[in-house]
Amino acid sequence: MNTLPTIIVPARLASIRYPKKLLAEVDGVPLILLTARRLREIAPEFEIFFAVDGEILYKVLKEDGFEAITTDPNLASGTDRIATVNSQLGRDFVINVQADEPMVERFHLLSLIEGIDKAQKSMSTLATPFDNEEDFYDPNQVKVVVDQERRALYFSRSPIPHSREHAKGEFSLIDPIPLKHLGMYAYEKNFLQSFVNSPPGKLEKTEKLEQLRTLEMGLPIAVSIVDRGTVGIDVPSDLLKLSELKEPKE
Repeated sequence: MNTLPTIIVPARLASIRYPKKLLAEVDGVPLILLTARRLREIAPEFEIFFAVDGEILYKVLKEDGFEAITTDPNLASGTDRIATVNSQLGRDFVINVQADEPMVERFHLLSLIEGIDKAQKSMSTLATPFDNEEDFYDPNQVKVVVDQERRALYFSRSPIPHSREHAKGEFSLIDPIPLKHLGMYAYEKNFLQSFVNSPPGKLEKTEKLEQLRTLEMGLPIAVSIVDRGTVGIDVPSDLLKLSELKEPKE
């Protein structure tokens, strides 16, 4: 890759589990601005755009000096929002960071770039080892299994790999170590357009996992394994965790 990819952050106010969460405040700062400022801090040399669903988020971002582009609020997914914005920008490679990930780190972005170079110009993503059994069995925590070249074999909400030799309570004995998928991606522009133009696959609709469409299309997803993930905000109680993480250590 000769040039840096552009970061495009899809952002919408509607959320089933946590309505208007991107406007929820931590220490007086809306969540979406925490993510925006974090990206500006850790990736100052990257272009950053926000693909928003309306004027409210557009105004919040623009007033803080960020580039925002309004997209159709009825678009089916964040990936559609990113593709719409990149159809205007025409960038060769883009990175998808979620708007509710204010603890994203620079090594996450660099690992995505490393992965896309191995993905035959399609798509890369991230994973990190599970560190506890409760998360491994939680259907809201997505799992991924990979081949020897660290290409995704499958993503699932079910606990994979399933070990016939180890029951619940023996999580630490499972080999290979189960991997938690992290919802950040890098895409090549032609692949991205092909992806959003393709109908959802049967596995995608069953698991409710959009990335399975790529595998059903017969295309590779490179998976970079990183030491730690981020702190996503899915429910109001997650804001408290975030506030605690942001407090200075004594």
